[in-house]
Amino acid sequence: MKVKLIYTLALTACLYAGCDDEVNLPAQPLSDYEKIYMPQAVNNPVKTTLLISDTPQTVIYGANYGGQDYPAQDIQIGFAVNMAMVDSFNLKNNTQYKAMPANSYSFTQTSAIILKGTLSTEPMEIKVNTSGPNAVDVLTDYLLPVSISETKVTSGNINVNEDLRTTYYLIKAQPNLDDYPDYDRSLWSIAGFSSEEPAEAQWGNGGQAIHTLDDNTGTFWHSQWANALPGPPHYITVNMGEVKTIHGLWFIDRQNDQEGKPKDVLVQVSMDGITWTDAGGFTLENTKDKQKQFISGFKTAQYFKVTFTSTYDAVYCHLAELGAF
Repeated sequence: MKVKLIYTLALTACLYAGCDDEVNLPAQPLSDYEKIYMPQAVNNPVKTTLLISDTPQTVIYGANYGGQDYPAQDIQIGFAVNMAMVDSFNLKNNTQYKAMPANSYSFTQTSAIILKGTLSTEPMEIKVNTSGPNAVDVLTDYLLPVSISETKVTSGNINVNEDLRTTYYLIKAQPNLDDYPDYDRSLWSIAGFSSEEPAEAQWGNGGQAIHTLDDNTGTFWHSQWANALPGPPHYITVNMGEVKTIHGLWFIDRQNDQEGKPKDVLVQVSMDGITWTDAGGFTLENTKDKQKQFISGFKTAQYFKVTFTSTYDAVYCHLAELGAF
């Protein structure tokens, strides 16, 4: 008992002694946390779809101030485009986006001020030509990197958040989707598929490829999961029963929040279902809503094939409805 008491007193003494120790933390001035950034860069690359129009279309950009308080002085900010960053972006992200043609866009201004006591510049505009001699090509993805090039203050200096210094705008010009009604599907049939899952029928879900053409979002095609679980690519081939000009395709996915919704899509078209022509690709959103996507160049065909090269958070895939316009 005496030994335990001595041990307890010694431990208590050590604890009290520890409380007396001074801890010298490194200096952390608030100025280290005051930084300028482009808020749009949080969502890089920023997908921007512009309508084809006789008047230049607008893309908005600007800069914000981040810190504990409001800035105590005006902050002058300059912006610039460095097209060499397109190659760096493509290399890092395994993409092949084209650089925005220099004569296809213009800035209304390339400098702005975050006024004392405020947190952002005024919204600034990039004007993009979507028609005329200097227009971007229709249905082509272009990358436009806009960066904070300089900052100036009267006293001291202000840092830039390097992770948010540059906004990569992914710009595409396309016609108005409302001008292209959906095609009637009464003559359509399924000409092929990678796999399907009839076992879904026991729950009333269908599971077969034909259920993408039944005008019922409560049923869906599902890639095989019983006895085998093949991964992507998954595909469905459709025979429209007649020759059509395909401007694009539309998709409605399974009406729940499960993983497995189509993500990256490749499209091919054919007159006979044997010889195929590539018609481009696109990325679908992870949503239950109807999605309409133009293909790259309008194609005349009787057959089309959609190949899902990746899905959201799964190796399997499902789709409720599939159409064209």
